Amino acid sequence: MKLLMLGGTEFVGRAVTEAAVARGWQVTVFHRGRHAAPEGVTALHGERGGGERGDGERGEGAGPEGLAALREGEWDAVVDTWSGAPSAVRDAARLLAGRVGRYAYVSSRSVYAYPAAYGLDEDGPLVAGSADDTDAEDYAAAKRGGELAALDAFGERALLVRAGLILGPYENIGRLPWWLDRIARGGPVLAPGPREMALQYIDVRDLAEWTLGALEGGLGGAYNLVSEVGHATMGELLESCVRVTGSDAELRWTAPEDVLAAGVEPWTELPVWLAPGELRDAMYGADVSRALATGLRCRPVAETVADTWAWLRSIGGVAPQRPDRPVVGLAAEKESAVLR
Repeated sequence: MKLLMLGGTEFVGRAVTEAAVARGWQVTVFHRGRHAAPEGVTALHGERGGGERGDGERGEGAGPEGLAALREGEWDAVVDTWSGAPSAVRDAARLLAGRVGRYAYVSSRSVYAYPAAYGLDEDGPLVAGSADDTDAEDYAAAKRGGELAALDAFGERALLVRAGLILGPYENIGRLPWWLDRIARGGPVLAPGPREMALQYIDVRDLAEWTLGALEGGLGGAYNLVSEVGHATMGELLESCVRVTGSDAELRWTAPEDVLAAGVEPWTELPVWLAPGELRDAMYGADVSRALATGLRCRPVAETVADTWAWLRSIGGVAPQRPDRPVVGLAAEKESAVLR
């Protein structure tokens, strides 16, 4: 297979690129050249539209003329992780439609109209979006616009990968890295309960493997791509962090109502965790039977945690941070106040 990766130097794009190289595919990476491309690929440089880029940086884009390096060449498939203005997906997809077999767009379950009901499958109601939108302020609308752009250019050859929470090595959002760093420091740790709270996420490498397999198998259409509900629990995630870091951390499980009463923000101050309610149902209640039936396999949470910790240590312990995303985590002073 000949793969064109739009992006490919950070988190999801890097995982897809490395998985494709490991399969023996011929991989071309199109990016701006600000980060080193993975080994074993052909690198092309250019600039896409304005707004947030697939690698998480912002700036004024060059529009279609920035795609000059892609005006020639043929590929079996494209993977696009763009998270900004849908017009950038539109421009790339239109340019490549006659020279590429299939187009995988890494979208998001945010495209479902909120609140997404627990157990919602891919046929649920969607937010409005436009492939011509040059604005990326509304994340859900931008992702839906990107889907529409891929569908407009590729039709049934478009694969819409609706991911949820993504964890694993190379994470540049800061969720699992924050928990690992916090727990590595040891001492009493605010552990938001209940311990048995079911999570639904996907390891970035499992996302990569399923996406490449789907492209190879000629799949199209939309797929919710996260683990089954309850693949792991909040307790298993945090206890894995304690084990791999070898710290003396003491997890102090705290009831959701007490966490909220202390003014602690779910998801941002305590990454991954959500209090009971419609947001948690929407985030951690997807029907993934379609993906499971087409080969999705999810590794144990302990493996995701261990490999992320090993990666963090290999880069000096400080994870990269996407400049367009807020820094997550709970301030030490606030945590201490809650634990008193």
